[in-house]
Amino acid sequence: MKKLLLMMMLCCAAMMATAENYPYRSDYLWMTVPDHADWLYKVGEKAKVEVAFFLYGMPQDAEVSYEIGPDMMPAVASGKVKLKKGRAIIAMGTMKSPGFLDLRLNIGGKYQHHVKVGFSPELLKPYTGNPQDFDTFWKVNLEEARLAAKNDNLVVSCKKVEHYCTDETDMYLLKLKTDRRHAVYGYLSKPKKAGKYPVVLCLPGAGIKTIKEPMRNIYYAKNGFIRLEMEIHGLNPEMTDEQFKEITAAFDYENGYLTNGLDDRDNYYMKHVYVACVRAIDYLTSLPDWDGRNVFVQGGSQGGALSLITAGLDSRVTACVANHPALSDMAGYLDHRAGGYPHFNHMKNMLTPEKVKTLAYYDVVNFARRIVCPVYLTWGYNDNVCPPTTSYIVWNLITAPKESLITPVNEHWTTTETNYAQMLWLKERVQ
Repeated sequence: MKKLLLMMMLCCAAMMATAENYPYRSDYLWMTVPDHADWLYKVGEKAKVEVAFFLYGMPQDAEVSYEIGPDMMPAVASGKVKLKKGRAIIAMGTMKSPGFLDLRLNIGGKYQHHVKVGFSPELLKPYTGNPQDFDTFWKVNLEEARLAAKNDNLVVSCKKVEHYCTDETDMYLLKLKTDRRHAVYGYLSKPKKAGKYPVVLCLPGAGIKTIKEPMRNIYYAKNGFIRLEMEIHGLNPEMTDEQFKEITAAFDYENGYLTNGLDDRDNYYMKHVYVACVRAIDYLTSLPDWDGRNVFVQGGSQGGALSLITAGLDSRVTACVANHPALSDMAGYLDHRAGGYPHFNHMKNMLTPEKVKTLAYYDVVNFARRIVCPVYLTWGYNDNVCPPTTSYIVWNLITAPKESLITPVNEHWTTTETNYAQMLWLKERVQ
């Protein structure tokens, strides 16, 4: 009898798992299907999008208000359409120059959605200029940082974090001194088995925050990588959430550091951050269990930007993975189109001539021009944090061997499957 009851319970569990066929935990669902399968058109071609709306899985004959405008820019057209059997076709029109159009949908102010389609985005070019002394500026700053710390240990502290160690992997919390004044923290994971391994530097998204869940990417160490997940502000990940909130408040707002010192290229906050990325490579390539050949960088959003920047600054990097990079063509709004995160157009007195001049030394586009290692870039079209306009601009500038995973439906996220596949891509690059 007990065996029969157990079998019945297992069958019910299997049936429930099989019945879980609705992946979105929401009462409502929008579906938007452009009439080009890749969501791309040539300049001058007209785009149409089939729009469908479901409530509890049932099509709704609702009235949809919509606006159409360039990527991240005000609407240039608007209208209403009545859904019939839950569906309607909306003509988006076209663009006269390369870029993206955004169809913004609304039902009664309660249900919103949007979808972006591209027009010849392979022709997009940056607004940001390429300073003549760009290479000299960064060479001098890296040399100064290394000279300033020459007589000091790069490793300020290192402790094994036992509760993050497993039978296969070890984890360490490090503090690295990157120049005379600054240090960063990072979690170093590595295989427990003795050997020589490739190194991976993982760089963080925007914000003043701790390193979240250092074990979530332990599959790197399990697949034979030494991986350093790094923060950029010199803040110990073991601080409490309340302490982090207090520090964030001291910066005025979550990402206030991105405006700090922007009037002067030598005083901009991000200078020591970019230097720290290269100094982290200095550390990783000093490890006795580094394989002596393979140096990888990887990250998303601000971390995607910093990965591309590090690859552009440091010829030791042998492969780069980046998702929807921030800090890309940040002054692009001055060209009356989308610019990159942190969207300085929304901030008062930020896109002044002096600040735009400084940005040119820190913008991803000018590092992308200089990358020589293979690059794997991922981005989505519906992203309003790091818009597709700027991701395409970065992609168009990379002349090194490159591969892309374009996920049109994605907003500012990637799946765990995509992230794992990127690790496998790096594994294939091991020499």
